[in-house]
Amino acid sequence: MKKLFLLLAALALIPGYCLAAGLEYFQVYTPKDGMSADEIMQIEYFVKYTRFAHDVKMLGKSYFVDKAGGVREKATSRTRITLGRKSDDIAYKDLVIFTTPQVRGMGTLTWTYMNPAKQPDSWLWIPSLKKIRKISASNSDDSFLGSDFTVEDILTRKFEDETYVLKGSENFKGYTCEFNKKTYFAGVPCFVIEARPKKSPWYYSKRMLWVDKSTGGGIYEEKYDVTGRIYQTIFKNFEIFNVNNKAYPTQTLLEVKDLRTGHRTVITNDNIKYDQGLKEDLFSERSLMQSRW
Repeated sequence: MKKLFLLLAALALIPGYCLAAGLEYFQVYTPKDGMSADEIMQIEYFVKYTRFAHDVKMLGKSYFVDKAGGVREKATSRTRITLGRKSDDIAYKDLVIFTTPQVRGMGTLTWTYMNPAKQPDSWLWIPSLKKIRKISASNSDDSFLGSDFTVEDILTRKFEDETYVLKGSENFKGYTCEFNKKTYFAGVPCFVIEARPKKSPWYYSKRMLWVDKSTGGGIYEEKYDVTGRIYQTIFKNFEIFNVNNKAYPTQTLLEVKDLRTGHRTVITNDNIKYDQGLKEDLFSERSLMQSRW
């Protein structure tokens, strides 16, 4: 059960509200030479959590690959609406439904708040038990859905959780994905950022990020343990979706490798549709219990 609630892949949108760097929601931003590390990372989080979109629908698959090459697969559908209401502090609502046969129909509902200090409210629907229960995602360093990602990687890490240093600019060497054998972003100009967690002690000592200058997407990172050794890499492919004459940089593939165990996890996002005019009443406990797949 613990593994199931970690599927809360909610994206922390806070629309209609200005960030410290002056970014306004429902706009598209890219980093520029001369920006500080903080300004670049404000944009990186803006892109990561798609704060430019009013709503989004997608289908997702996760592949868990062990050291011997064995693969387990799970599938979901996800629907999200961005609200940004100051009256009740709601930032967005996110509905995830499992479509893999073993857990088909099981779903999660997450409400996330504009106040970064307030934890999301999340519910889990278990069709076989006909029960809905309140769940917690407070353990940010736990595995996400039994994968090599942590909950923090996918859900809870915020700009305010780390300090940042701009280490320079360089053309990215390229990344060859083990999932599809394609090489991505070779020669793409990037900012190189060192990010250190404010929590101490914490499960990593620092992250090194390569941020694409053309989109603001964090395309690659190396994660280091408390002894200073690299133990994990994360790659993210971004594709541009043209929506109402705006260029939305969108994560379509993620691959994480655990260099200690030889395990890796791949997440693919497909059939992505933005700004479809979704209604808020789709994101209630009643809708969660009545979910269809």
